[in-house]
Amino acid sequence: MDRGEIPRPTPPSDEFIRRFGRPGPTHLVRAPGRVNLIGEHTDYNGLPVFPMAIQRAVEIAFRARKDGVVRLANVDPRFEPREFEIAREIPPFAAGDWGNYAKAAVQALALRADLRRGFDGLVAGDIPDAAGLSSSSALLVACALALLRANDVDLDRAELMSLCARAERYVGTQSGGMDQTICLGGRSGSAVVIDFEPLRLRPTPVPSDWRFVVANTLVEAKKSGSAQQGYNARVRECREALRAFADAPEGTELAGPEPTYADLVARIPDGRLLAVAERVLPEPLLRRFRHVVTEAIRVEDARAAMLEGDLPAFGRAMNASHASLRDDYEVSCRELDALVDAALEHGAAGARLTGAGFGGCIVALSYAGRVDALLGALEHGFVAEPSPAAAVFEL
Repeated sequence: MDRGEIPRPTPPSDEFIRRFGRPGPTHLVRAPGRVNLIGEHTDYNGLPVFPMAIQRAVEIAFRARKDGVVRLANVDPRFEPREFEIAREIPPFAAGDWGNYAKAAVQALALRADLRRGFDGLVAGDIPDAAGLSSSSALLVACALALLRANDVDLDRAELMSLCARAERYVGTQSGGMDQTICLGGRSGSAVVIDFEPLRLRPTPVPSDWRFVVANTLVEAKKSGSAQQGYNARVRECREALRAFADAPEGTELAGPEPTYADLVARIPDGRLLAVAERVLPEPLLRRFRHVVTEAIRVEDARAAMLEGDLPAFGRAMNASHASLRDDYEVSCRELDALVDAALEHGAAGARLTGAGFGGCIVALSYAGRVDALLGALEHGFVAEPSPAAAVFEL
C-alpha cells in the first residue's frame, strides 16, 4: 500500500443489525482524525495552521430513516446509545456527552437545509479519545455527512467546512476551524496549510523520507470537559490582547480601524510588532500575543522547509513552537514536556505538543531510517500517514 492510501472500510453489518434490526446499513462514512504539525491556537485568531489528516478515523455505518429521528449506537461500551430528533433548536445532552457532537452537526444542518430524514448509525473508530487528534470533530463531520447523504443534500465542501466549524461551538468550546477543515479537506501524501479569512487550502507534499510520529501522554484533554475552561480563557485573552494593542497610542497607528491578527502579521514586520507589544501590553496578554504572532510566522517557515525538503529547519520550527506553547501560551504540562524531551533525545529533529494542549499527544519528526528507534523510545506511539478527506461509501 502506498503511503497515505486508505483501504475501503469494512462495514460491521452484523453488529449494526443486532443494534437496529434489519435491513443492514446502506452506507458507511469515514472521517479522519488529524495531527497538527505546527500552527497551534492560531486558527481562532484568523491565522494559518499546518495539519494533515491521518489514517485513524471515526466511521459510521448507517441507513436512512423515514422519519426525522437520529439514532446512534457506539461499539465502544463507554458510550451509551443516543437518540434525538432533527430540529433547528436541539437541547444538548449533559456537558461532555458524546452525543452532543452529533446534535451539533444536526442542528447546524437543519438551520441550512430542509432535512426530513434521520438515520440509524453505528459508530466505531480508532482515534484516541481526548488526545488532541480531533476525534470529536471527526465524529461531528461524520454525522454531518451521514445526515446529508440520508437526505440527498449536497453542500459545497468549503461551505460545509465553515458550517461544521461553527457547529462545534454548540458544545461550549470557542474553537476555530482547523479540525473540521482538514477532516473535509485532507489529501493523501500531503499536509495542508489552511488560511482563514478567506478560507484557502494549500496542500504541501510530505517528502517521502520524512516521518511524523505521534505519541500519547494518556493525560486526557477534553475540549468539551476538563480542558474547556483553559482553552476558552486563551481565546478571550487573545481578543483582549488585540484590543489592548489597538487601543494603545502606539498600537492605534499600526492597527488601523478594524484590527485583526492576520492584518497585523501581513503588514507589519514581526520585530516592530513585538517591540510595540512589549511596551503596551500587560502580562499575560503580552505572552499570548507573542505566541500568536510568532506561531503564524513559524507556519510559513515550516511550509517553506517542507517544500525544500529541509527536515532540520522544519524540526527547529517545531521546537520553537513547543517552547512558545509551554512558556508564552502555557498550555503544556509535565507529561507533554517529558515526551518532547524523550523524542529529541532519541533522534527526532523536532517535537512539539499537538492539539489544544493541557494533555494529549506530541508529534515528532524524523527521517524514515530513524523512526524505529524513535518509536521504541516512545510508548503509545505510531507513525501518522498523510491521508485523504472524509468520504461516504455505498455498501
